[in-house]
This record gives sequence, structure tokens and C-alpha cells, in this order.
Amino acid sequence: MLHLFRKIFQSKFGIVLTLGFLALIALAFASSDIVSNNPTFGGVAGGDQVAVAGDRKISAAEFRQAMTNELESRRQQQPTLTMQALIASGASERVADQLLQRAALVEWGRKYGIRAGKRLVDSELVKIPAFFGANGQFDQDTFKAIVAREGLTEAQVRQDIASGLIGQQILVPASHGAVVPVSLARQYALLLRERRTGAIAQLPSELYAPKDGPTDAQLSAYFKDHGDDYIRPERRVVRYATFGEEVLGTLPAPTAAQVKARYEQNKAQYAAKEERTFTQMVVPTEAAANAIVNELASGKTMAVSAREKGLSTTTVGPVSKTVFATQASQAVADAGFAAAEGGLVKPARGNLGWYVLKVEKITRQAGRTLADATPELTKSLADEQRRQAFVDMASRIEDEFDDGNSIEDVARELKITLKDTAPLTADGRVYGKPEAAPPELASALKTAFEMQEGEPQIAEIVPGQTFLVFGVSDITASAVAPLAEIRDDVTGDWRRSEGAKAAKAAADRIMKAVDGGKTLAEAVAAEKVALPRPEAISMGREELARAGQVPPVLALFFSMAQGTTKRLEGPRDQGWFVAHLDSITLPEVQGDDPLIGQTRQQLASVFGDEYAEQFVRAAMADVGTEKNQAAIDATLRQLTGQAE
Repeated sequence: MLHLFRKIFQSKFGIVLTLGFLALIALAFASSDIVSNNPTFGGVAGGDQVAVAGDRKISAAEFRQAMTNELESRRQQQPTLTMQALIASGASERVADQLLQRAALVEWGRKYGIRAGKRLVDSELVKIPAFFGANGQFDQDTFKAIVAREGLTEAQVRQDIASGLIGQQILVPASHGAVVPVSLARQYALLLRERRTGAIAQLPSELYAPKDGPTDAQLSAYFKDHGDDYIRPERRVVRYATFGEEVLGTLPAPTAAQVKARYEQNKAQYAAKEERTFTQMVVPTEAAANAIVNELASGKTMAVSAREKGLSTTTVGPVSKTVFATQASQAVADAGFAAAEGGLVKPARGNLGWYVLKVEKITRQAGRTLADATPELTKSLADEQRRQAFVDMASRIEDEFDDGNSIEDVARELKITLKDTAPLTADGRVYGKPEAAPPELASALKTAFEMQEGEPQIAEIVPGQTFLVFGVSDITASAVAPLAEIRDDVTGDWRRSEGAKAAKAAADRIMKAVDGGKTLAEAVAAEKVALPRPEAISMGREELARAGQVPPVLALFFSMAQGTTKRLEGPRDQGWFVAHLDSITLPEVQGDDPLIGQTRQQLASVFGDEYAEQFVRAAMADVGTEKNQAAIDATLRQLTGQAE
């Protein structure tokens, strides 16, 4: 809970997103026909509540959407994660608690007069990037369009943002200003400098696993209890084909009339043109400009003349007379284009002052007749018409799919060959093999796992060059694998599980022997199986912190009392650990040690977190909260397709 609320309220923007978007989407979900009219959603009707905080009721639809959001979020890291596996991990309880905590906090604020007015809501609304227009600012039309698209009203959006702001006004002050006494910080600083010695023994399950396999009854019972460990991801076969402009075949060449029309449309492009390059100096008065021209006429270069006067020259061009007139003035352009190549230009007044110019280069291009430009125009028009025909074809295919045509119909029309993938998982892998999906499907794979059979789509792979048509078939839903297909795997897991039970009993024997006076090494050696020798440990807490991700058994080692022995289960029935702590050494920490100040700062943040956590609990107790476990369970059954 502490992590949740630190995350929610660490910024105003975070409040709008985290405290707001779940409720907004839930409102949209609850307002749709899915909840009220879908007969497959049995057990919990749209109006049933999964929890209550004060007067705020949390609907089954809101909880259902929160779980869906959690699944989508987790799939960013685990693309093949299923709702069944998510629920099995305990996420449903955490999500329900989050919804209840959030509702209770807002209800408490409203109960005691904490409000968020229209102007405050407006100030947050305009910060949400989703509502920005093309100019990068809040756009009312964009806002209304998005709200309408989600099936919401402006009032609902504003109310949800207001709830987030109420939460901010409560928890930010509650967690602010925590002060840690120096004496307490000193004790924690001592802990950071402590050093521990002892040993850790490992008891692998495989060394204790039964040599004989399980009976059918034992295996079936184990499989029934651990079915969630054998959930297979959803698999889909994707039928697809790619195509480019080659499917168009030969198109009619542009007509003479089309070529002439394009020539007339761009006649200025084919007219004779002259461009000039100038060296330019700008001075404030006509007299100064004339003086410079006289210097240049006597042999001095423009660069030297400019340097002597603290000025600089610039190169302009190649530039046409029309463009130069807009840059300087018409008078300057007229003068510049009247002079000969290499000559000086009579000073003329322009936008920045008086211009002194030297014509460095003249480039002339003769005009081109219709006959001259026809080959170029014909090719340009042909390419343009081919590209447009290709885009039109893609649009037509999309319309055909919308009208119910199959991917096979389109393949016959285009004379392209369809391919079928092997069964794929949502993470882009071939199911059961160390292979990836075809690279051309990369951008369409997410859509392929959202579409239904018989609903093909078209997608652009290379803009304007390559398109992909694709559909799905042979959809295999995520489910627990049949025991008959994975019997060997389940048997191995059963053996490991039984071995873990025996390893736990061995850990208890070893702990008892150590308590009776034996060393950990002696107790391990007394076991009937050949266990690895205990690993001697001598480590400081600072070393532990530098290690980054700390193994759980080391975390246990650094939480034990001196002279004690404890056991810890390894992950996934891999075995057990037995840790014995011989000694703890605490060096002196001087009163002016910088570590004390650093510890105070770090603990202040932790204390603030604790204050926020306690406040949320108090708010929940004040407004009164209650969960409807039956409704929660029914909603979870709906999410996994088990609705009654």
C-alpha cells in the first residue's frame, strides 16, 4: 500500500493518471452494453458491488476493468501472461485493495470538507498531453472528441480529476516534514556498518526426491492442486501475404492532355530563369555606401574595406530576382540584376540600410518547351498515378474486408500466395520452438491477437511500398495443459515437490542438531545424503547494499539474531536453506560521521511513507470499508470464462 500511494501522489500529473484513469475507463465500461446486456456475464449483475467505502460503492464493472488494466500493464513485460495466471499470482486481492484504499481516501476528504474547485480541475486538465492539439497546447475540440470516443461525459472526467486532487491535498501534507531524531539515525548508521559471520547450508530437493515415480492417484492429486503452474498461453495461426506495386500490373500511360495540364500548372518551373550570387555589405547611409564603392573602384577588396570599418560581408545566393527583392528590396534587386558579372552595383536602399553589392556569379537557365518537358512529366505522372492506384487498391481491399470478403478472396483477386504460420504466442514466438514469428508480421502481431477469426485486416509495412493482409485461424485459448500431454513434466515437478518436503524435514533436523551443540557443518554431515558443505559467510551490510539484488537467504541472514539458526524455502520447490549466525560486529560511529546525516535524510523519506500509510488506514477506519468477497470471486470467474 505504501508503494501505491507514494507512486500516486509523487506528482500532480501522477494523480491525474493513476487516481483518475482507472475510474474513467471503468465508467466507460460500466456504461456499455457489455455489462448490462451480455447474457454470459452471470453471477454478478452490472449493479452489484465488490466493495464499499463510506458512501462510495465500487462496482463489479469497475473492478473488472481495473483487473483488465492490470493485465495489460503486466503484459508490457510478460506478453503471454493470461488472466488466469494473473489471478493465480494474487493480483486480484491487491487490485481490490487499491480500489478500496483510493475510494476511502477520497471519501474521507469529502467528509471533512476537502474540495477541488473548477479552476483547480481546469489547471490539471490542460496539462494532460492526450488532450493537446497540433500546437502542443490543450485543445477543447480534441478533449471533447477523446471523451466522446471513450463514452464519457465532461462532467465524469472533471469529477475523476477532482477526486485525484482531493487525494493529493490529503496525502502530501500527511507525508511531509518527517523528522528523524539523531539518536535513531545513529542506531541505523551503526547497522549499516555492522559485519556478520556465520554459514549457510543448501539442501537441494533433488537429493531428497523419491526414486520411485508417483502413483496415478498421487500424480492426479498433485496436478489438480498445481494446475495454475501448467497454464499454456494462447496460440494463434496467422494467415498472411505481403504485396507491393507489382500487383497493379501495367497501367495506362499518362495522356498528352494530362501532360499538357501538368506543364501549364507548373509553367513557371519551365520558364527561363536567372540566378545571381552576390557579396554584400550593408551600411546605414548612402554617403557611406558611395564611399565604399569608391574604395572598391580604386582596387581595395570588399573584405578589407569591411574589416577596416568593423563590418562584415555576407554571401547571398544563388538567388532569383524575385526572391532577392523580398529579402532586400525591389530597388536593390533591380540594381543587382542590372550589373554585369564581376561588377560593382550602384548602392541602393533596402530593408536593412544601404546595400553595397558585387556580382560574383550569374547562372542562366534556358526555358523549356512542352516538348522538352514531356519525357520528364510523363515519368513523373506515371509514378504518381501508380502510387495513387496502389493506395486506392489498399483502400478498396479494406472496404472489401469490411463488406465481409475473406482473405482468400483478396488473395485470388491480387494473385498473391497466402502463408500460414506455425502456432504463435503473443510475444512473437513459435509455440514450443525456439523460433520467432516472420519479421513481416512484427507490426501486426498485437492486432492479430486482438482480432477474431473471419475478420481479416490490411496493414502498411513500408509506407507507400508494401502492404500486408492477414487474418487468424486455429485460435487455441489459454488453458491448463492436459495431464496426458505433460505427464513427464508433472512427474518431475511432483518428485521435486516431494523432495522439498523431505528437505524441509532435514532442515528441521539440522536446526535441532545445531541447537543441541553441533556446528552447522557437523549437522549437515550427519545427514544420510551427500549435501554440499555449508558456505562460510563474512559480510558487511554495506557490501550487501552494493550487491544490488539481494538473495532472500542473505536477507534472512542479515535479519537474524546472533547465535540463532533459521531455515528458508527456496523458490519453486528447489530446496531449503539453513542459515546460522555466529557473530555480529558493530564498529563505533562518531557523532560527526557523515553517514548519520545521510541516514537521517533517507529515513525521513521512509517516515513520510509510513505516515501516509497510517493515514490511509485511519481514513479507511473512519469512513468504514467492506469487501464483498462473493462478488469479487464471481467477477474473477467472469474474467476467466467461468461465469455460471
